[in-house]
Amino acid sequence: MTDQLVLDREKAVERTEELRREIEHHRFLYYVLDRPELSDTDFDRMYRELQELEQLYPDLMTPTSPTQKVGYQPSTDFKQIKHRVPLLSLANAMGNDDLDRWNERLLRQLDLPPGESAQIEFVCELKIDGLSIAITYKDGKFVEGATRGNGETGEDVTLNLRTVAGLPRELKPKEGFTVPKMVEVRGEVYMPISNFNQLNSSLEEDGDQTFANPRNAAAGSLRQKDPRVTAKRKLALWTYGIYVTDPVLKDPDTHQAAMELLEGLGLPVNANRAAAQGIDEVKQFCADWDEKRHGLDYQTDGVVIKVNNRKLWDQLGTTAHSPRWAVAFKYPPDEVETVVEDVEFDVGRIGTVTPVACLRPVKLAGSTVRRATLHNFDQVRRLDVRVGDTVVIRKAAEIIPEVLRVIHEKRPASSIPIHEPEGCPICSGTLERLANEVALKCTNYSCPARVKRRLSHWVSRDAMDIDGLGEVIVKQLVETGFVTDTSDLYMLTEEKLMSLERMGKKSAEKLINAINASRTRPQACLIHALGIRHVGSRMSEILAEHFGGLEAVMNAELTALEKIEGVGPQIAAAIVQFLSDPDNIALIRRLEERGIKLQADADERGPQFEQTLAGKTFVITGTLSMERSDAEKQIKARGGKPTSSVSKKTDYVVVGANPGSKFQKAQELGITVLDEEAFRKILAGET
Repeated sequence: MTDQLVLDREKAVERTEELRREIEHHRFLYYVLDRPELSDTDFDRMYRELQELEQLYPDLMTPTSPTQKVGYQPSTDFKQIKHRVPLLSLANAMGNDDLDRWNERLLRQLDLPPGESAQIEFVCELKIDGLSIAITYKDGKFVEGATRGNGETGEDVTLNLRTVAGLPRELKPKEGFTVPKMVEVRGEVYMPISNFNQLNSSLEEDGDQTFANPRNAAAGSLRQKDPRVTAKRKLALWTYGIYVTDPVLKDPDTHQAAMELLEGLGLPVNANRAAAQGIDEVKQFCADWDEKRHGLDYQTDGVVIKVNNRKLWDQLGTTAHSPRWAVAFKYPPDEVETVVEDVEFDVGRIGTVTPVACLRPVKLAGSTVRRATLHNFDQVRRLDVRVGDTVVIRKAAEIIPEVLRVIHEKRPASSIPIHEPEGCPICSGTLERLANEVALKCTNYSCPARVKRRLSHWVSRDAMDIDGLGEVIVKQLVETGFVTDTSDLYMLTEEKLMSLERMGKKSAEKLINAINASRTRPQACLIHALGIRHVGSRMSEILAEHFGGLEAVMNAELTALEKIEGVGPQIAAAIVQFLSDPDNIALIRRLEERGIKLQADADERGPQFEQTLAGKTFVITGTLSMERSDAEKQIKARGGKPTSSVSKKTDYVVVGANPGSKFQKAQELGITVLDEEAFRKILAGET
């Protein structure tokens, strides 16, 4: 018996060390790189196994164990901000039994008798799948915001938070509410599902890596070095907690009162919450939202339950990892089994061939699923998936579901391996795989599938914005031969359009007007519309601002492109490759012949200035009377370079009202500090 116990303990030591390494690795991928390799369910399973081993062998518990830490060490890419109150994680309840055990622990700690007579009042809120943040307001003005980080210290994402819809720059209290001297607000930045789907479609069309789910999209977007990229991602916010620092005003006595205070100060609060008298009402709230949550435009994987009486929070206390007065109820994963009945191949705008599993229809996350992406052929080999296999699929938001794993023990003898096609499944053209890439691509520029995708991209809102040209009409235009590339759009007539299905004279006239109007779109829209790999809407703006238009970009050398801030070698190479391709050059010249301008007019480019600030670097801190984006444009128009961080290389720091730590750093480094009046004089060339 003793030998067996020793053997078991030896195995426990080995498994514990293995789990800690794996968990730290996946935490780094999740919190720092925003690129998880595991599903939340698989990670939770691994984490709970480590917890159980440490409970079974308490001497194996160490202060550095992942079970004793929150989040991950903040990235050195951002300045660090220490939280006034630790921003802890929540313990998980994986079902009603876990909720019962949590409730029993609360009753014991509060010295209340067990049973129905002793019921604690709770507040239930939907658990938003986003990025936790701490936001500070001083005298009603937003001054800084930080990520969770390791719970004690987070990353400074203040500039990026300013771009988030719903986050007020200044608190505007409703009647009956007073703004405290200082408050730290807790919230969750998330990406609405509709925006997530648009973002992933755009990334896929540009040949860039897509995000696995809205949570990772939100985290990756908020942690951008360029706030303009964050602004393009259309993030949103819910707030759920508040800590007041004020000589007169105090923290609310209950969590419900705290939520009312947040709303009263003008902060966004999720309305999908309710008070619950006792644990049975908590369970009912969780059950009620199990199905309803799938109809929301944000992702939620559970319910957060908190003791309503905040005076009890101190009495209950916290562990090193989580508060004892709150728990996160997690819904079972949105995963189901089904059978792969066939495989189809989709071909994208740049020719990427994607295998898609055709499934036996199955209900998942509130809808019937018939298709699931297999991503690429490396993934097919990794999963060893075959036609006829029983597979587990999951659904991230409203995107096409993906195949997670194969249940090999259910594989029939008649299963059929999935092989890479020898030619393009649409046009039979040549397929190739570029070095260091997993994607297989059709090289035929005139492949009908590629033409349709290029047209759909060309007419999209961020590109040439041709209203009324949807997928159905695009498909008809290609299949009738009326359009073989985007330049053919500008040769269409009302007569041709009226020959299409369900296209009357009024609709045809309206569409022709929309096509004609697109000839005058800004150069950034034109560059984006071309569909150059890695060149999305923001990069198109950078190129248009720097060169003035497409013609100048076409004449730019690789080295000149690489020197532009934000471009880099990979994007520069993609631009040169695209604009030196004979087919693409011929298309651009046809577009020019048909009225598309390749260089901005003077009024589009704005007034031209002498390059009086050439070689000078500026940092702006605090609030100016002009918009910060406008101030940065003024600097760039005169040859200067606006940046976000102060260093020895900074020439000027422009200081507005309520400046941050950048002002102090500028003084420490002896950098020239300008108030707004002096800044305007420099812009005017008066000094």
